Formats: sequence, C-alpha cells, structure tokens
Amino acid sequence: MANTPQAKKRIRRNERRAEINGNRVGRIRTFIKKVEAALAAGDKATATTALAAAQPELARGVAKGVLHKNTASRKFSRLTKRLASLG
Repeated sequence: MANTPQAKKRIRRNERRAEINGNRVGRIRTFIKKVEAALAAGDKATATTALAAAQPELARGVAKGVLHKNTASRKFSRLTKRLASLG
C-alpha cells in the first residue's frame, strides 16, 4: 500500500491514465474493424475511405504512446496489402 502522498497521487494518476489509454486503444480498434469489415464485404471504395480514416488514428496512438511504432506500421501495412489484393 502506498504510504507517501506522492505514491498515493501516482496511483490516482495511473488509474486515470489507464482509463484514457484504454479508450484510445478501443477507438483505434473500432477504426481497424471498420476497414476489416469493408474488406470482408469486398467493398473497395468503403475500405479505402475507412483505411484513410484509420491511418491518422494509428499515428495518433503512436504519438500518445499507447501503440508501438512498429505495431501501428505493421497493422497499416497489412490492411493496405489486403486492400490492394481486392483488385
């Protein structure tokens, strides 16, 4: 258990940051799912617009520190490759 005021404050801050970061990751997942749903349906136009919306969200996740740079790059690369394979 935290004894010092600083440690108690750190616990409060960590809880708040965890909530915010969880919301950020959830938002990114939602954008990625929209792209994947459009890819699964074979709708190239919708998938293109969804991917264009997901890319800045991935970049924002990297900037905020909730995603590793390579993870975001890998996700975007794989989605782009799947979009290109639609024909």
